[in-house]
Amino acid sequence: MQPPPQPQQPPQGGPSQYPQHPQQGQPSPQQYPGQEHTAQHHPAQHHSAQHHPVPSYPGQETPVAQPDPQPRKQRGGRNLQAAIGVGVGLGAVIIASLFVVKALFLFVVMAAVVVGVWELSSRLTERKEIKAPLIPLVAGSVAMLSTGYWAGVEWAAASLALTGLAVMVWRMSAPPENYLRDVTAGIFTAFYVPFLATFVAMMLAADDGPQRIVLFLIVTVCSDTGAYAVGYKFGRTKLAPTISPGKTREGLAGGVALSMLAGALLMQLIIDDGSWWQGLVLGGCAAVTATLGDLGESMIKRDLGIKDMGTLLPGHGGIMDRLDSLLPTAPVVWLLLAAFVGS
Repeated sequence: MQPPPQPQQPPQGGPSQYPQHPQQGQPSPQQYPGQEHTAQHHPAQHHSAQHHPVPSYPGQETPVAQPDPQPRKQRGGRNLQAAIGVGVGLGAVIIASLFVVKALFLFVVMAAVVVGVWELSSRLTERKEIKAPLIPLVAGSVAMLSTGYWAGVEWAAASLALTGLAVMVWRMSAPPENYLRDVTAGIFTAFYVPFLATFVAMMLAADDGPQRIVLFLIVTVCSDTGAYAVGYKFGRTKLAPTISPGKTREGLAGGVALSMLAGALLMQLIIDDGSWWQGLVLGGCAAVTATLGDLGESMIKRDLGIKDMGTLLPGHGGIMDRLDSLLPTAPVVWLLLAAFVGS
């Protein structure tokens, strides 16, 4: 009996079942063992992979097509060039109105406050169906800022009280459903935006009002800038992760430090009878209130389910997105300046 025939083996170095690699630009129509019809079963792949399948050989890895590089987004999804341009433009308007005709800056503040009131009330209506009466709020905003500049804090407080009464009466023209909710939102808006901004008008009313406004703006901006720069570079410990995940304790420390430094320099250089140690106190307090104001508006936006209050300022969002840290800082800076050098 003869042994069963053995399967025929291909000779060493001879032709095998794997043909030579096709020349470049000439796709091979043959199908190799273990290779799938990628173009047929995966139509979503890249166009070149559909028409030019790369054969796989023993011991050779199949090359993977690299995705086209995507343009890198700006941090926070904002247009950096637009943000810088808008910031420079706003700075030019502020400087020109402050040092050309001082009272002109008051109208700049009024315009910003009226737009801020409109943004906040509009978002409340869109997201929560809360209808804060807009007309008495706008009229009350103008009244608070005007009386604060020309008559003082007592008249500004009286204007706030009258604005609250006007909101209650105005809302009576609508059905009683949700009356308490709408009136509460209206009174909150009157306090949060125009009344806090009234302290900016009262700082402006002083003899060295433009210098006080510059001090107020710079220490607040330095707080935001220092917190961003230090937090971006060294931030590790979250400050309030459920409210603003991007803020860190290291960033807060950087913002406080830069704001205190700016306050010490400016208090000594541009404020009459001011001292550097007073600037340290003022800058540290301003940094804390600016951070709290930013967190406060972040809470409002999270409750409303929005990213920005508006789209008026490209790269920044809305007016309220720029006023969030300034508004709560204004009464603190006004009070400290009045205590240190008088009102």
